[in-house]
Order: sequence, then structure tokens, then C-alpha cells
Amino acid sequence: MLGIIIGVMAVVLVMSTGAGAQSLIVNQLKKQGTDLVGILAGASEEDGPPASAFGIVVTTLTDDDRKALLNKNNVRHAEAAASYISGNDVLRWQSVERNVTYTGTTASYADVERTEMQSGRFFTISEEVNGAHVMVMGPSIAKEIFGNQDPVGQTVKLKGKNFTVIGVMTPVGAPFFDNPDNATLIPLSVAQRDLLGVRHVSFIRVKADSEDAVPSVVEEVRQTLLERHDGEEDFSVRNIADALDVLTTVTNAMKFFLIAVSAISLFVGGVGIMNIMLIAVKEKTREIGLRKSVGAKNGDVLTQFLIESVVLTTTGGIIGCLLGIGFSFLVAVALQSQGYAYDFIVSPVSIVMAFVVSGGIGLVFGIVPARKAAALNPIEALRYE
Repeated sequence: MLGIIIGVMAVVLVMSTGAGAQSLIVNQLKKQGTDLVGILAGASEEDGPPASAFGIVVTTLTDDDRKALLNKNNVRHAEAAASYISGNDVLRWQSVERNVTYTGTTASYADVERTEMQSGRFFTISEEVNGAHVMVMGPSIAKEIFGNQDPVGQTVKLKGKNFTVIGVMTPVGAPFFDNPDNATLIPLSVAQRDLLGVRHVSFIRVKADSEDAVPSVVEEVRQTLLERHDGEEDFSVRNIADALDVLTTVTNAMKFFLIAVSAISLFVGGVGIMNIMLIAVKEKTREIGLRKSVGAKNGDVLTQFLIESVVLTTTGGIIGCLLGIGFSFLVAVALQSQGYAYDFIVSPVSIVMAFVVSGGIGLVFGIVPARKAAALNPIEALRYE
């Protein structure tokens, strides 16, 4: 039964953790908002990533593109838009130093990303335009740098430039990717001019005024940028709904691949069941002969050994199913305790599959021993020692 227990447990565990991991990614994307449209620098195939996703620097997008997208004559349902560009450097405060990935962005970031402030405030359009050296931090990086001291009003150095911390964002948990709790945000103009020496942006996010308006926003964004870029589609437009579909497809494929791998142990368990039942036939040779000599038919003996095989495998399936659910629950509790939006999911399909597969294995791998037992000659069986 041990092979069956391990196999069924693995299948249930993989299906549960796969569904949980899928929910983790989907929940994070939904938290960002299904009304967002992303524009990335660089052309791409319709379903493929742009070149910028592979770390290739593409300079085709600018903040002027964002401003054009906010024009109601161009994109009717654009409620807000933010530009982004990132860099890496050492953040210093007194004797504390930390390597950070900082993001230059626009004051509209707070609206697009639905940002709430734990303390202080976000920087204004005036500060962004005038190139004020101000900084907004995520709560995790603020805690690392300042400990128990209030970060608001403190002066830090980034790439040799002084910045005044004016706000700390509210914690949002521990996302699977792009954790805003570790964010270091500065005005876009400062990042471009004073730190990076560039004029382009890495990507733009547009917030539609409703989820239903996203398809029209995507099309109008594409047409607007084509006109601005002289008909060259040197950018990629994506929305969260498309990303959800792609990620769901990819995670489903990975999940079923892992299920197929874990099912190998079920096959091994089935072979084990067959071997044990062949030994059982040999040990019960005299019993079989006795039963057949007093009237048992071949079908009776066949049924006896098939039932024994199915009972063994089904019992193993039940135990494996319970263990799989238990381990899946422990995984969910561990990840939820770390702040991840991970759902504990046990699909009824996995339970049904556990019973059907384990019972089926009992039938399939029990047939050979059962037929061998049913074919025994009663005279030879009674004589067997």
C-alpha cells in the first residue's frame, strides 16, 4: 500500500499547491487592478514578451507619450497614467547603507497603483515638474534603514544626491513579485536628469475609468502611439486580463506536467500490489483448492482476489488523500503566515481522481494474480505444500 499512499498523496499535494500557487499569482495581479493597461518599450509578438522584458534597453517610450494618452481626444476612457524608470544604487543614511532598486515615477503613481500612505504624503505634480529631491518609501525598506525612528523628514543620500523622505506607504503584504513594500520612489524628472542621465521611460501604466472600457483603451492607446511614433509599433500594449489568461494557461500546463510526474509512483505502487498479490496466491494455494473442491467457481476465486487488491489500493488511496490534504494545508498556513495571498484549495477532482485511480490500479494490477488463482487445478492445489 505504501507506493499507492505516496503516489496519491503526491497527486493531491501537487494539484492543491498548483492551484494555490495559481491563486497567489492571480490574486497579486487582481490586486494591481484589472482596469490597468501596460505599455512597454519595444515591439513584440501578440502573445510574447517585448525585448525590454529580457533586460534589453529600449528607448522608444517617453513621458510625453504618457501625456498624450491622457488627452481625452486620444484615449477617451483614460482616468490616469504613470511613467516608470528604474535604477540601482546604494541608499545611505548616517552609517546605514542598503542596495536598493529605486523607481522614478510621476505623481499620478498614487492613483494608478492605488497607493495609501502610512505616514507623510506622496510627492506632488509641482515637485515632480520642478525636480524636487524628495522620496517616498515602502514600509519594509523604511524599517531596514531607519529602524524604529520616524523616516518622514529624514535626509538620505542616493547616488551622492540628498533626498528628503516625505512619506511611507501602507504595507500591502508580501506579493509574489514586484513588492511595493520594498519600493523607493522619487520624481521621474529627478531620476532621469540627476541619476540616470536619460530621457526615456521603461514603461507606462494607464488606468481605465472602468474595467469594461479596457479593450477600447488598449486599441486607442495603440493608435495614439502609432501616430506619435510615425507608424512604427516599437512598443507593446498589454492589459491585466491578458496577463491573467497567459499565466493561467502556463500554470495549468506546469501543474498537469507535475501531476504526470507524480503519477509515476502510482504505477510503481501498482506493480508492488501485483507482486504482493502473486505471493498471496501462492500462500493461499491450498485454500483455493479447498474452495474449488466444495463448489467454488473460477469467477468466485477471481472475485476474491480482485476485491482484495481493490481494497488494498483504495485504502492506500484514502490514506494518501488525507495525507495530501494535510500537507497542502500546512503549505498554505506557512505561506499565509508570511503574508502571501495564497488560497488553500483542494479540488474535488483530485479527491475523485484519487479514488478512481487507486481503485483502477487495484483492478488492473490485480487481474493477473486473480486469473492465476482462478486457473488453479483443485487437485493440484490441495496437493500443494
